Amino acid sequence: MVTSSVIVQAAQNLSGEDDKIYVGYTTTRKLGKAHTRNRIRRRLRAAVRELFPAHAAAGYTYVLIGRYNTEDCPYKTLCKDLRWGLKKIFALPSAHTQPVVASDDKTVETFSAKPSDSAD
Repeated sequence: MVTSSVIVQAAQNLSGEDDKIYVGYTTTRKLGKAHTRNRIRRRLRAAVRELFPAHAAAGYTYVLIGRYNTEDCPYKTLCKDLRWGLKKIFALPSAHTQPVVASDDKTVETFSAKPSDSAD
């Protein structure tokens, strides 16, 4: 999810029963020199320490991408944007999944085939 101060990406861990939360930080050279990029990463790490224990889902890998105003925006705004991004990621259904009822009446997520363009 793209917010004004950070871009949040999430992907489910494929390692099976791993219930840990992994976080990666990305800051490009477009954002500034090394001291600027380091400050952006420090601010993102501080926000993650504050928000992720309560708001992030276990079993996912997150990537936080710093934006041009991540360094200068108020810390409360950064936390609000990060919280909003996490909320929106898990509120949206995946584009290629649909719930399928298995034989034991539990909901299972599977990949669905893209609809074919057939002219009937």
